[in-house]
Amino acid sequence: MTRTRFAPLLIASALLLSACGKRRPPLPPVQRAPQRTELLSGVQQGPQVILSWPAPRSPLQRIDIYRLVEPLDAPLPLTEEEFAARASIIGYLSADQLARAGQTITYTDPLRLTPRPVRLRYAIRYVNRAGQPGPFSNFLLLEPASRVPMPPTISDVVQSEQAITIRWTAPTANVDGSAPANLLGYNIYRSSNAEPALQPLNQQLLTTTSFVDRNFRFGEDYTYVVRAVTADSQGNQVESLNSNAVRVSPRDIYPPSAPTAVTIAAAPGRISIFFPANPERDVVAYQIYRALDPSLPKERWTKLARITRTTFQDENVVAGVRYYYYVTAIDAAGNESPPSEVVSEVAP
Repeated sequence: MTRTRFAPLLIASALLLSACGKRRPPLPPVQRAPQRTELLSGVQQGPQVILSWPAPRSPLQRIDIYRLVEPLDAPLPLTEEEFAARASIIGYLSADQLARAGQTITYTDPLRLTPRPVRLRYAIRYVNRAGQPGPFSNFLLLEPASRVPMPPTISDVVQSEQAITIRWTAPTANVDGSAPANLLGYNIYRSSNAEPALQPLNQQLLTTTSFVDRNFRFGEDYTYVVRAVTADSQGNQVESLNSNAVRVSPRDIYPPSAPTAVTIAAAPGRISIFFPANPERDVVAYQIYRALDPSLPKERWTKLARITRTTFQDENVVAGVRYYYYVTAIDAAGNESPPSEVVSEVAP
């Protein structure tokens, strides 16, 4: 085959290779479907509304928060176009704020409460990294109550082995300055190291100014707050702002009761002691004490043994000698009970 016949093939190959390396104009970025949420919710607490919704699925530039103030007789149906034209942006959450948020996003809207009833219509809008706004979320409608009580004041905390008692004073006015407080009752909340978010403690509305918390553990740290409660025009509960927060760190400083019904029996070479288990569930051991002189101060008696059962055999005895014994109970925190009654026996 001659060189002349190869020429067209060589030219075609060169053209193909040059075409592969040629720069083309960049393609426009593929646009993702705009994000939105249908799970916007909110609640009035004192002179503010707290909005919440799940965190977005992918990063955003910001989230805009909208509010529309309407008269109560305004039509409930409203298009997104009408809402966009009439509503105001009351705030936004930046990308940095969203990055620090958890699985649930919250935004607090402070209110200027007036005696004139109004309806508040909220919505949020995601704005992607290119600055393009998405569609509005669902509309959240609220009719804020103006006569919401001021928060109560926690005044006293009493700790015991079985309970933590929280006491507070009632508010005397409402957030709009009117008096007396428009009060139905109270809700109490608690957080802990294990559950940092506030958790409600009462199942029904409290009508007294105290609460006894029996469901706690020694060694844990707890924080309590109380909210006063009123009702809106639909009869729904509306809470005040939080009371002052009170931190409680219950520690077990309570010794068990003294062991009872201690009995004793002697046999050649040993003296046996028997007693029933203490009623406290945190008792982990018993301490056996012995003396030859019952008038000796208790702190000077000899510690024979620390045991976890309710029987003990003293085999270090001398025949003909009378030995005196008492028993104490020890709990998991190391607290020791008062002494039991003294029992005695002569070693045979």
